Amino acid sequence: MRQPVLWLMGFCLLISNTIQAQQATLSGIVSDETTGEGLYPATIKIGSIGTITDFDGRFEIALEEGEYRVEVSYVGYETYETDVLLTANAPNELDVVLVETVNLLQTATVTTGKYEKPLSEATVSLEVLKSDLIESTNATSIDQSLEKIPGVNIVGGQANIRGGSGFSYGAGTRVLILVNDLPALQADAGTPNWGDLPVESIEQVEIVKGAASSLYGSAALNGIFNIRTAYARSEPETKISLFGGIFNAPSDESKKWWSDEEQKYEAGMLFSHKQKIDKLDLVLGARLYTKEDPREGFGNDQGRGSLGLRYRVTDRLSVGINTTYNKQKNRNYFFWKNAEEGIYQGNEEAGTSRPTRFYLDPFVSYYDNKGNRHKFTGRYYSIDNQSDDESTDNFSDQFYGEYQFQRNFEQAGVVITAGAVASKTDVTAPLYGDTSYVLTNNAAYVQLEKKVGERLNISGGVRYEYNRIKGPEQVFGFTIPDGKFEDSRPILRLGMNYQVQETTYLRASWGQGFRFPTIAEKYITTQAAGFPIVPNPELVSETGWSSEVGLKQGFQVSNWQGYLDVAAFWMEYTDMIEFTLATVTDARGFPLVGFQAQNIGGTVIRGVDISLAGQGSLGDIPVSLLTGYTYIDPKFKDFTEEDRGRSSVAYNILKYRFKHSVKLDVESTFGPFKVGIALIRNSHMEAIDALFEQIIIPGLATYRATNNNGYYLWNARVSYQLTPQLKASFLVNNLTNQEYSTRPGLLEPTRLWSMRADYVF
Repeated sequence: MRQPVLWLMGFCLLISNTIQAQQATLSGIVSDETTGEGLYPATIKIGSIGTITDFDGRFEIALEEGEYRVEVSYVGYETYETDVLLTANAPNELDVVLVETVNLLQTATVTTGKYEKPLSEATVSLEVLKSDLIESTNATSIDQSLEKIPGVNIVGGQANIRGGSGFSYGAGTRVLILVNDLPALQADAGTPNWGDLPVESIEQVEIVKGAASSLYGSAALNGIFNIRTAYARSEPETKISLFGGIFNAPSDESKKWWSDEEQKYEAGMLFSHKQKIDKLDLVLGARLYTKEDPREGFGNDQGRGSLGLRYRVTDRLSVGINTTYNKQKNRNYFFWKNAEEGIYQGNEEAGTSRPTRFYLDPFVSYYDNKGNRHKFTGRYYSIDNQSDDESTDNFSDQFYGEYQFQRNFEQAGVVITAGAVASKTDVTAPLYGDTSYVLTNNAAYVQLEKKVGERLNISGGVRYEYNRIKGPEQVFGFTIPDGKFEDSRPILRLGMNYQVQETTYLRASWGQGFRFPTIAEKYITTQAAGFPIVPNPELVSETGWSSEVGLKQGFQVSNWQGYLDVAAFWMEYTDMIEFTLATVTDARGFPLVGFQAQNIGGTVIRGVDISLAGQGSLGDIPVSLLTGYTYIDPKFKDFTEEDRGRSSVAYNILKYRFKHSVKLDVESTFGPFKVGIALIRNSHMEAIDALFEQIIIPGLATYRATNNNGYYLWNARVSYQLTPQLKASFLVNNLTNQEYSTRPGLLEPTRLWSMRADYVF
């Protein structure tokens, strides 16, 4: 009996050794050709088996010995394929160097799905603004560069995509600003603080046009600007940029209010340092800026510093923290003294605010053994905004946390992204009735993206969001039960992208939007231009939906390549919120004329958005191009007599919109020289608040009637690469010294001549 048992054990051992002898391991590093940086997470495919690289670009995969076809891919890079022969019990190494693609359609993006995929496969309109263009135009804040994107307008400092927003007097926005996927809006007012955003460290900005509330929440009703900052590379890099400029007097010398001895100017410094220290990534940034504006009393002084740390604990786990400290002094006025010689002067002494803002953003990213990604991001955001007028002070502390889970079922072509969000903001401000409010936001979301065959991508998502404002029970004569206003609802989104031909992509999307009113919109109590801004405790959430059909056509003509994107869109809103000049009743029952956020009813905005981006050469001259045209038709669904009475025009059109907008930026290279020219053409803003023209702003009606053809804003630039490390630039903004405005009663600055030096070492 014993002998058969020994024979059986020996046979099993032989089989085991044979199987082990047939096993082989393929390992290596995937890196970038230019920088030598390990790429993470690159995908390695061998038949139906696959894996991804770790944070350093390393990979390892076990297979039976034999010959295989290996495919290595990374979004934004050319796919690499090769044959390998794997031998058991021997080193099998494959180091792969990937080349970044020059095809703009393959630009890597993350915003629409919270994971990297090519621009061409997005199911909604998506544009990408690269850091090179931001730098070459000497954008002192990112909003100046965003205006280059077709369909995007900045109206009075507030973001507007395809006419989805008007002008809300600094309270509330329908466009969400993200920095590395984290919301960067001031929680109480829902507005961006452009000076907080790190122009010196930006890698690229991704612009989503259309409702994105299903993944990103309330403030993404009209779209998203996602600012992605750069990480450290293999080689340390330090960059210092110095710039300064001088403003001209107005074209009409009679409107110059300052003496010849005075000078209106801006000057500043940008600093960034990126370095890998073993497993630690370090990114430092700083900005110093000062401006004496040609508009009397306007000015800005700023000092901002930022620190980013990421530590790779293991090949699957990384932790880090980002922080920003920003101290400013801002001076401005609401509208001009008059529409003649006082057009660059304020109707009253400029107000001064001294905001201090501080971010602290920890994060953890972990890939488990099954390839699932777990990500936690958090934020502490403190605002201390003091001003000469203490009644406009506000102070807030925000605590934000988000957990995200992502699973890529490679063989099924499915990516699932799910997450949960919790946020709480404590606000104390004389601006809101000298009392305290607590804003709470909780949400859960899930999005599924599925690739059907080789050509069709479909996506669907749902988010359930709960919002609450807790404050006093008595506000402006209204009784609020328990001092609470709350709203919750599900938000849906669907999209598809079909690859018709090799470089032709057809897409369609539909998404719901939802925006909870901000504390400022419901409870603000202050003055503007002598008129009160009063609270509206009865204000309710606005909802809506956005749809589009689009075609993205890539092209390769001779040595030119790029894409043309054409989209037809339709947006509808219910209970849209806008600040209006209205007669309201105060707590004593007396009538009062003032600004108030109100639900103005149903609106519909439809139109066409065209973008063209390309790069190549004309003869021996390299050229890059970004241009586009947007047409919108913004209307009330039901244009009432009340709406007619509030508007400066008698026909149906929403206020504070440009119906026609053209954008152009062209840059050419001549040896060490680069020359660029840019144009923004906006049509006349047809409708504004009637009381602005009738009562409030001196001379506005006459001025608008005379200047009713919109404006052309030309900018020009030239740079010279003195050495590989040093570049000098000369720029002119508002080349023709155009007298123009983006919102009534306030002109934009005169012509600016500036110089910039960039040194990299």
